[in-house]
Amino acid sequence: MPENKDIMPVDPSAETVNLILYGPPGTGKTYATAAEAVRLCGETVPEDRKELMAAYHRLIRAGRIEFVTFHQSLAYEDFVEGLRPQQDMAGGGPDGEQPAAGFTLVPRDGIFRRIVREALGETEEKEDTFSLAGKRVFKLSMGVAGDHDDAHIFENAIRDGYAIIGYGELDFTDPRFASPDAILKAVQDSGVVGDKVLTSASGWVKMPNIFRNQMRIGDIIVVSRGNGLFRAIGQITGDYYFEPLEERPNYAHRRKVRWLWVSPEGEPVGRIYAKDFSMATVYQLNRDLINVPALAQYIGRQHDTSPVTPQPYVLIIDEINRANISKVFGELITLLEPDKRLGQPNELQVRLPYSGDLFGVPPNLHIIGTMNTADRSIALLDTALRRRFDFRELMPDPTQLETVDGIDLPAVLRALNERIEYLFDREHQIGHAYFIKCTARQGSNGIDQVMRDRIIPLLAEYFYEDWDKVAAVLGDATEAEGDYEGGFLNREKLPVPRGLGLEGEGSARYRWRVRTQQEGFDYNRGLLDV
Repeated sequence: MPENKDIMPVDPSAETVNLILYGPPGTGKTYATAAEAVRLCGETVPEDRKELMAAYHRLIRAGRIEFVTFHQSLAYEDFVEGLRPQQDMAGGGPDGEQPAAGFTLVPRDGIFRRIVREALGETEEKEDTFSLAGKRVFKLSMGVAGDHDDAHIFENAIRDGYAIIGYGELDFTDPRFASPDAILKAVQDSGVVGDKVLTSASGWVKMPNIFRNQMRIGDIIVVSRGNGLFRAIGQITGDYYFEPLEERPNYAHRRKVRWLWVSPEGEPVGRIYAKDFSMATVYQLNRDLINVPALAQYIGRQHDTSPVTPQPYVLIIDEINRANISKVFGELITLLEPDKRLGQPNELQVRLPYSGDLFGVPPNLHIIGTMNTADRSIALLDTALRRRFDFRELMPDPTQLETVDGIDLPAVLRALNERIEYLFDREHQIGHAYFIKCTARQGSNGIDQVMRDRIIPLLAEYFYEDWDKVAAVLGDATEAEGDYEGGFLNREKLPVPRGLGLEGEGSARYRWRVRTQQEGFDYNRGLLDV
C-alpha cells in the first residue's frame, strides 16, 4: 500500500503531539497510526508496508509504543490506576509463606500510567540514559549557605569528591553502628549533647543513621542551598567513612560521591521537586514529587555537556470515541495539554486517588487516537478532548485502487460513496481499504467476496435494513413494478395475505435477496452504468 500522503513529517524533538485520525471505516487509519507512531519515535518510515509493520512491532516489543482499544465498559481504574485484590500472606519472608484467608486491595497501574512510567525512565535502567530505577534521592545540607566560615565545607567536598555532615567527632565506622540504637547509646555516652534526653528520632541520632545506614551506593544526593535552592547533584559511590575536617573537626562523617552537576549559586528547587526543602540535614525525597525529566536534564547539562534527550514514546488509542472520555481520563484530561506536561511552562501534577502519588505526564509521550465516524459522529465527541487534540481527516481515496479483472475499482468506490453521501451522509462512506487486497474477481479476498460479505451487509446496517436504499446505492433500484433482477440484488413481489381485505389496494411490497454465487454480480448494470 502506498504511503499515506496525509501523514506529515515530524521532528522527534518537536512539540508534544496529541492527534486524532478520523474518518469512515476502511480509510487506512490503522496503517496511518502505525506510520505516525514510527515517525514520532524518531525513525524513518519505510515505504513498504511489511517493513513499516516490522518497525512498528519492534518498537512495541521495546516498550516504546503501546496500543489500547477504547470501549463502553472501559473505566479510569483500567486506564490510569485502580485497586485490585492481592491475597494476604501469613509469613513475613519468602520462605515458608502460606496463603492467608483474607486479601488486601492494592493500587495497580493501568496502561496509561505504565507507559508514563516508561517515558519517565522509571521502569528500567537504559544505557547512557538517566533513570531512577533502583535509586533513591536524598536531600543533603553541607554547611550553612551564605556563611563565609562554612563555604569551604561545600567547596572541599565538591573538589575532593565526597559528601559530609556534622554531628560530632564520633566515629561510626564499627559494624555495630548499623543499628540506630548503637548510635543513640554512643551519642548519649559521649556527653556531646549534655543532659538532653535523646531518642532514635532525635537529629543527633536520626541524621547519622540515615547518612551511614540508609543511603546506598548508587543513590542520588541533591545538595541544598537554603530551603528554596539546590546547588549540586551527585551519586553515592562509597560506604560511610570517618575523617574529620582539620578546621571543623565536628564535620567528620563522609561518603564518596561522584558529582554530576554543580552550581554554587544554586537554582530554584521547584524545577526538580514539587515543594521546598525542609531544615533537616539529610532525608529521603518523596519520589512522586521529583520531576525526573528535569533532574535528568540537569545531570546531562554538565555531566555530558548536553541535556539528556528522553526517548519519545507513543500511546495509540483505537476507537477513542467509543468510551466515556470523562469516565476514563478523569482529572488527567488537563495533563494531556502540551504546555501542562512535566517541565513545561504551565506544568501541572495531580494527586492520584488510589495510590496517593503525585502524577504528571512527560512531554516525550505522544498520543494518537483513531475514530470511526460511522460509529459515532465527531459532533458528539467530548468537548474537553476536542480542545486538547489536533484532528486529521482520512477519507476514501479511490486513487489507491486499480482496475482488477476488468472491474474499475476506483469507479466502483466513487459510485458507492456518491450515493451513500446523497442518501445518508459523508461520514458513512466506504473506505478504499475494503478493496485494497483484491487481486481477482473471484476467490478469497476477491471483489465479489468483499461485496457479498462486507459491503452489502454494511449498507444494510447503515440504512437499517431499508433495502430500497441499499438497492439505490448498488444501482439496483427501479420504479418498475413486479419482479426484478439487478446487478447485485433480486427483487420479488410479495403476495397480499388472504383475509386482510387489501387485495388490489395499497402499494406493492417486495422481498430483496442478494444474488447467489452461481448467479454472480454484474458491476456494469446499475453500479457503473451512470
